Amino acid sequence: MSETIVAQAAGLFRQAAGQGRNALDAGELKTLLAGLGLAFDAAAPAGAADIRISLNSTREFGMVISAGLGGLEAELDEGNFRRDRASVYAAAALTDARDFLGLFKRTLAYQKLAAIAKRAGSNPPDAALEAGFARLLELAQAFAPENPDATFVLQALELNPLRADAALTAGGAACSFAPPQPGRLPRPIAKIDKLIHPKRIGLIGVSGSGMNFGRIILRNLMGSGYPKEQLLVLKPGETEIDGVKCVEGLKAIDGKLDLLIVAVAASAVYELVDEIIASDAVEAVMLIPGSMGETKKSREPAAQLAARINAAHGKAGGGPIFLGANCLGVVSHPGAYDSWFIPLERLPKPQKRPVRDSAMLSQSGAFMITRLSQNPWLDPAYMLALGNQTDLTHGDMLSYFAALPGIKSLGIYIEGFKDLDGLHFARAVRKAVLNGKQIVVYKSGRTAPGQGGVMGHTASIAGGLTLFESVVRHAGAIVTEDFNTFDDLFYMAGVLQDKKIGGNRMGAISGAGFEAVGMADNIETDGFAMEMGALEEVTVKKVEAILAANKLDQLVEVRNPIDINPGADDVAHLEITEAFLQDPNIDAVIVGLDPTAPSVRALETSKLRPGHDLSDPKSTVHLMPSLAERHDKPLIGILDGGKLYDAMAAMLMDRGVCCFRNCARGARALVRYVQARLYADYLKDRRPGGTDF
Repeated sequence: MSETIVAQAAGLFRQAAGQGRNALDAGELKTLLAGLGLAFDAAAPAGAADIRISLNSTREFGMVISAGLGGLEAELDEGNFRRDRASVYAAAALTDARDFLGLFKRTLAYQKLAAIAKRAGSNPPDAALEAGFARLLELAQAFAPENPDATFVLQALELNPLRADAALTAGGAACSFAPPQPGRLPRPIAKIDKLIHPKRIGLIGVSGSGMNFGRIILRNLMGSGYPKEQLLVLKPGETEIDGVKCVEGLKAIDGKLDLLIVAVAASAVYELVDEIIASDAVEAVMLIPGSMGETKKSREPAAQLAARINAAHGKAGGGPIFLGANCLGVVSHPGAYDSWFIPLERLPKPQKRPVRDSAMLSQSGAFMITRLSQNPWLDPAYMLALGNQTDLTHGDMLSYFAALPGIKSLGIYIEGFKDLDGLHFARAVRKAVLNGKQIVVYKSGRTAPGQGGVMGHTASIAGGLTLFESVVRHAGAIVTEDFNTFDDLFYMAGVLQDKKIGGNRMGAISGAGFEAVGMADNIETDGFAMEMGALEEVTVKKVEAILAANKLDQLVEVRNPIDINPGADDVAHLEITEAFLQDPNIDAVIVGLDPTAPSVRALETSKLRPGHDLSDPKSTVHLMPSLAERHDKPLIGILDGGKLYDAMAAMLMDRGVCCFRNCARGARALVRYVQARLYADYLKDRRPGGTDF
């Protein structure tokens, strides 16, 4: 689109606004569409393959482009279709015409176009669609709410029905617009480093006599190894608490605090925040108290507080940053501190991974506690609770971590976004993925009752789920549907992040027939599937020799997936696994380790066969870690068994082997993970939307 067309569109908006309208009339629409290279014929009869293309200014993601079924079919509920079949969505800032055409090809609308073209002996109208998408995206970006130079914001442009052949012809169109609105000032996110690596921490709200939240936090800070001499308690009338120096207040601080943890009652926070801003004595603040926006009574005062904090970011130096309110706190292993108000005895956090290289960001502190309690092998380096996002948002936090060296994967729990922060977050996702990081996201408020719960928990506005999943997934995140899937994929991302993903061909091995079949039955998701790789003849010969050496050759036929018989011991399992890993037609291997099989050394102690247990050097727990380490392909172990085999699973996971206790969960997680990694490779090659995120 030329600048002339942008100017023409702005002129049309000015003309309509001057007449008191916020929408274009029929004549203005025809002019706008002509400038976009689109014909407009309201009298055109409905076609067999009408489509719909829309631009919409959304609260969370700014300008979004969507396309899908048109005409009467556009009225069908998207919930009746599999993902991406009725419509596809993308943030206009993160896509381009070719990329969005690729998304559109997943829809039934495009498939109908392609079928009609094939019947007529022609090609689908890809060129016309791509050209149309390109012009619409330029219009979207020129009049996007996030564009500071936009003279108007394009609220919505709906083209429905739209005929697509050699050209695009709209049978119906509507366009509305609005004046631009001021947004939040940028937060000085570089100060997040002061939040997670503080050299000096102050606390206010510490009881000198009882065990309130402030006192628990103080104890946790010291218990996690943070030096007492770098701590300061703001407490009038006290000289020390638990051996930590006390001062009267902010004015008595010598120098500047990197971090101030606020654990006072909510009613006292409002005046205190004003004092913090005025004092310029603190770089970062952690607001622990709740009742600051979650209830109807507190929403207006909380909004006013957020506005004052926002205004402070316009001052020299950007003012302090605030985490929370209604915030559990921070665990920063690199920063050597734990400020959660959960006593350390209730949630031990022993190091389970040799190098902690992940982070967890969550609006809900309890979400992190529960995930870590159930799967300590997640073991993030940083765990931050965002709470109400009074100041720092999801987009801010991820923007910081997207560029932080040493962090390779992030697990994120979201209840809702502040205005336009969804776009800020999606940009940060794209930046993180292009930097080689993996982002796993769970969005709550997936139902109407769930959305009501979100507002009562962290005062967040939960937006549409389909829009969220589409935009964030397109940005490059792995979007999960439930807590188990979040755990599985965040865990897998941490263990397999350094493995190469060469393609979508799986190898599946088990001594249990149902398990081998179960792996093969779970290699498809919406829009993506792995396939069972065809074994090379040399691999078949290797496996046949291994089976013969174990006197299993008359019982097993070499195929993929392969049932190697319950008679196979640990060594046979892993020798066959290695043969599969060496096959160039296999990109990832999943192996059932068959802990209940009599030949497998899976028990802590064996009464029937003393020494034939986990202590045996030939047990899987001793052999498999080196196997996983020396191959650059993903390797998943399945330990489907009860509590008797918890020790085996724990030892393997402690030693870096990716293990699941159920073949279906393991296979489904692997498929989703491979899909995400292949898509990340596509983004690195194509970089749709440009490079400035």
